[in-house]
Amino acid sequence: MGMFAGQVALVTGAGRGFGRAIAERLAAEGASVALAARSLEQLQDAADFIRGSGGTAFPVACDVTDPASIKAALGAVVHALGPIDLLVSNAGVPGPFGPIWEVDGEEWWRAQEIHIRAPFLLMQGVLPGMVARGRGRVICVSAKAARLVAPHLSAYCTGKIAQNRLVAEAGVELVGTGVAVFAIDPGFVPTQLARDTMEDAAAQKYLGGMVERLKERFDDPTAQDDLARCAQRCCDLASGRYDALSGGYYELPDDLDEALAAISAP
Repeated sequence: MGMFAGQVALVTGAGRGFGRAIAERLAAEGASVALAARSLEQLQDAADFIRGSGGTAFPVACDVTDPASIKAALGAVVHALGPIDLLVSNAGVPGPFGPIWEVDGEEWWRAQEIHIRAPFLLMQGVLPGMVARGRGRVICVSAKAARLVAPHLSAYCTGKIAQNRLVAEAGVELVGTGVAVFAIDPGFVPTQLARDTMEDAAAQKYLGGMVERLKERFDDPTAQDDLARCAQRCCDLASGRYDALSGGYYELPDDLDEALAAISAP
């Protein structure tokens, strides 16, 4: 059965990397999982794996920066699986890389659409139903970049810190509704996003140290461990056990039980 039997989860960016790991784990725990990405082709392997393991997967094409695309995707998910109980907003891009006065402005702004506009639109789409039903959870996959000043990484750092603030604002607004929202750092895994960064000429020029660390990570036999840790963190937050931490940002080393005890202490 699993802890999420009878629940519906929507995971964006679910075709690979962290999104796929999260979707597969939620399905293994009994959730009916909608997998979203811009292309259905990206999702097919993940959907086949979930179904082959006895789970329920519903792939849906969605541009998470386009309100009409989101509305259509959410409608299709609700029609196929039922009301959405859990949203995991996971889509992201690493660049553009370089000094603010050199990066392409349109590309920089496009990154903000993915990091900020997308979770905002997705929240607007799912929160009314969650609030009306008095239950639901939203998890935004953020990054440590949210608390860093990293030269030549302004698009990513700005997008992630804004994402965390969006979660904090939503957390305050949702008090008393039965709905909780969280931001997490997923960990450090050599995903396709990392490979794209390594192969980017501007990243190689301006972020040589980071590129080298990524290359080392690709050769590390334990490099995939954070996929499972991230999926577990999502399950923990989706369980309802930590709803009192709503609005917060948490990294994998953070002890959620300690954080819960700290806010509960007199």
